[in-house]
Amino acid sequence: MKRNIAYISLAVCLAVNGGLAVSSISRAQDKPVVAKEELKPASSFQSIADEKQRSVALFEEAGKVIEHPRCVNCHPATDRPLQDISMHPHQPPVSRGEGGMGMPGMQCNTCHGAENVKVIGQAETIKSIPGNPNWHLAPIEMAWEGKSLGAICNQIKDPQRNGGKNLDEIVEHMAHDDLVGWGWHPGDGREPVPGTQEAFGELIKAWVATGAACPS
Repeated sequence: MKRNIAYISLAVCLAVNGGLAVSSISRAQDKPVVAKEELKPASSFQSIADEKQRSVALFEEAGKVIEHPRCVNCHPATDRPLQDISMHPHQPPVSRGEGGMGMPGMQCNTCHGAENVKVIGQAETIKSIPGNPNWHLAPIEMAWEGKSLGAICNQIKDPQRNGGKNLDEIVEHMAHDDLVGWGWHPGDGREPVPGTQEAFGELIKAWVATGAACPS
């Protein structure tokens, strides 16, 4: 059954591309996956006596996830998402649309289903189609592409640019949101973000507890 779904999904994506060659879609796949980088645990920063410096160090460690292409690709500076570790523009060309779900006739769920789908028979070009029930772009006011980690940090703290969240809600979002969690389980052929969502959530929690200071 999953094999049939994979073939159907790939066929649909090719069809909406007007018959675009599979080699073009292959650009959405990463280079061979390397060993995943780990995150330092939040507890390892306790030796930093100055609380502000500790807070900054915690966020910089969390920044290994935040600045990873897997996350920035969904926080683009334009209305077009990015793909791959190279962060090239999404193929096929798509636009943000209402709610970040894409334009009518080319919405995200045209190709992205409720879960990752392994593709059989195209091992050298595309190994899986990413999926999540809530697949969408981050709002434009949450764009991270091209920004420094310090600028992203201040943006994350700003209710005007973070979806109206307070810091406790930011911790909950980072630690438990299912779409955020996709970054650690991006499907066959894609490099996951460093560490685990649990470790990342603990870093964000400790960052908030130490004053949510931002890198300069």
